[in-house]
Amino acid sequence: MKVKITGTGSCLPKLRVTNDDLGQIMETSDEWIRSRTGIIARHIAVEETTTGMSTEAADKALKSAEISAEDVDIIIAATVSADKHLPGLACEVQKNIGAENAVAFDINAACSGFLFALDTAALYLEHGGYQHALVIGAETLSKMMDWTDRSTCVLFGDGAGAAVLSASKEDGILSMVQGSDGFRGDVLNCMARKVNNPYKKSDTALSYVSMNGQEVYRFAVKTVPKAVTDAVEQAGLHLEEIDLFLLHQANYRIIEAVSKRLGQPMEKFPTNLEECGNISAASVPILLDNVNNHGMMRKGMKIVLAGFGAGLTWGATVINW
Repeated sequence: MKVKITGTGSCLPKLRVTNDDLGQIMETSDEWIRSRTGIIARHIAVEETTTGMSTEAADKALKSAEISAEDVDIIIAATVSADKHLPGLACEVQKNIGAENAVAFDINAACSGFLFALDTAALYLEHGGYQHALVIGAETLSKMMDWTDRSTCVLFGDGAGAAVLSASKEDGILSMVQGSDGFRGDVLNCMARKVNNPYKKSDTALSYVSMNGQEVYRFAVKTVPKAVTDAVEQAGLHLEEIDLFLLHQANYRIIEAVSKRLGQPMEKFPTNLEECGNISAASVPILLDNVNNHGMMRKGMKIVLAGFGAGLTWGATVINW
């Protein structure tokens, strides 16, 4: 069975926080952030939740795909910032949209999460037991930031994106490449709860995201071009035949470096990090929905989706739109 993306949706929090706004609460500036990252603003949750944004993105994706929630057979949510440990985000979305026939579970692969979830859903559909999958990438990263760490907190934003995958007679997903390097995982880190019980007393202070930006940059500019090249070759295509490269929106310099190493023009690399920042697992699906809604996608276009980040993890998928 072949699999195609048949619908997309996204949701951003109402509050838009500019670099100048951050300059009012910490020692930073628009020039400092923009010149190093390309980020101008990001959306920060106030009333919104990871579940609420995921539900809105899911509803939009279902409408885009012209199917009902009852048609959904599987829901996979990628996140590192769910509202609850239990139940999982996918099950919460299932309840909210009324997808009573779906099996639902979460995946944590950080910024690569949506790619991992997309590929997992595709394999379920290719097996033949399912017709429609709802794949979500969603984050409320603002609650995981140390807002006194100006080198890290200015990079991230909140939001959710979703896509519907459907069994099809046409070629849709053409190839999938994934990888991980846990040996270097500590360059992007956030600790969970420590053991704390009647037999072991521990400090229960919250941990926040910490990042070695230089190491992450070196990892990305080396790993992403290879993953993309491997995925394109696996699809039986040449880089010149790819119409759009939709990369995880971490840093404009990374995207420029990948473009240069692949020998492809920046015009093929649309971005939204200027307005969204880095939204981890939500980054790629939100960009995919943005591009779709701006009329940049035409039937038959060849598109690469690529994610990379904490773990360290990476993934690339080639799709026929």
